[in-house]
Amino acid sequence: MKKAPTSYDYDLIVIGCGPAGQRAAIQAAKIRKRVAIIDSREVVGGVCVNTGTIPSKSFKEAVLFLTGIRQRNIYGAGFRVKTDIQMADLTLRCNHVMQVEIETIKNQLQRNRVDTLYGHAAFVGPHTVEIVSSAGTTRKSAERFVVAVGARPYRPPNVEFNGSSIFDSDDVLNLKKLPRDLTVVGGGVIGTEYASMFAALGVNVTMVDQRKRLLGFVDEELIDCFHYQMRSMGVQLRLGEEVASCKSREDGQVVTVLKSGKVIVSDCVLYSAGRVSATNDLGLDKLGLVADERGKLAVNDNFQTEVSHVYAAGDVIGFPALASTSARQGRLATCHAFGIEEQSMDVPLPFGIYAIPEISYVGRNEDELTREGVPYESGIARYREIARGQLLGDVNGMLKVLFHRESGEVLGVHIIGEYATELIHIGQAVMALKGGLNYLKDAVFNYPTLAECYKVAALDGYNKLRK
Repeated sequence: MKKAPTSYDYDLIVIGCGPAGQRAAIQAAKIRKRVAIIDSREVVGGVCVNTGTIPSKSFKEAVLFLTGIRQRNIYGAGFRVKTDIQMADLTLRCNHVMQVEIETIKNQLQRNRVDTLYGHAAFVGPHTVEIVSSAGTTRKSAERFVVAVGARPYRPPNVEFNGSSIFDSDDVLNLKKLPRDLTVVGGGVIGTEYASMFAALGVNVTMVDQRKRLLGFVDEELIDCFHYQMRSMGVQLRLGEEVASCKSREDGQVVTVLKSGKVIVSDCVLYSAGRVSATNDLGLDKLGLVADERGKLAVNDNFQTEVSHVYAAGDVIGFPALASTSARQGRLATCHAFGIEEQSMDVPLPFGIYAIPEISYVGRNEDELTREGVPYESGIARYREIARGQLLGDVNGMLKVLFHRESGEVLGVHIIGEYATELIHIGQAVMALKGGLNYLKDAVFNYPTLAECYKVAALDGYNKLRK
């Protein structure tokens, strides 16, 4: 790389190599800026590839394939692809996919001439970071920075984590064997995903959450369906309960005591109750920046912190903390930093929960529309009535379209079932382009496909209006 024409080593240094950091770095490199990206793991990919999104989704695909759970409605409840499933069978696929993703990201950074630096970076001045690695300590300077260090699982003091019998989501792939009984504390996205995966493997799962229902931000009708399917897989739901303590016993069992006095004894406990941004040792005080109690950095609409030359993107700034949104935030941060005009459409954000079954939605749900006083109606299609649903063996899936009673504008789409996270993008496109119920009603979808659900749901809603 050419010698910097200014007193700085780089035009941009990105701290963190997850989706936000990658997109920020590559966008700057595309406009011929001198860029470096730093990651403390000494491997690219960040949390997304190494401990979060990619491992958990690979784990799910391995579970679906090896258990044959997708086919049981066709071949019977006893159907299995592999009878004796071990952790090694599951992690084999995870490790393969992770390695491919790491090599892909390394290649992208190299092709775009982004310098990759490994080690822990911390600010020692307004334009300088110190990088500590196994190779020693160096300092690098830059005109601008993007902080994209991601987040890590929250560990409360009343839980005695040991990484083996009491662990968080980062430790799941380190399990030596599948437990017979598992307690999952936390009914958010990560806890719910892993609870459903272990239940599909035949593990006796108990879920504990202080809220009265799982995934409280999701449409209530979908969650009622999800509760039913979780219980059908043998999951015991302890909702409206809080954990008082969680300790290992001498015989290796873990005792979880709830504040209500209930006691749960299991082989393992997966504690998944939120995440904290990984900003505690970044030297933010050298910049005059202060993170909140969960480590999050405050940014403006351009992802700029209170220090104008320092941007932040991804999980480090909090909600929605998705890989997809983080990537977009990182790119937009770089665009603003270097004065690139970016015209963007107002496209609604899709959410995906990769549990078994999948859940995905875009737009508002019924509770929100009711509170806002919006005159809406719904149309529903059930997978069991769709030929593709029968072909896939999913008879419990459902797609719901919410639309304005007067204008027909689509206000929200909510899906539970196979390929929900893929199917949702049709609804997203229709909403972004101001399409309405008539489009979905009149469009011809390939047969047999799950996309046909949109037409069936639209006709269901249209018939309600005619009545």
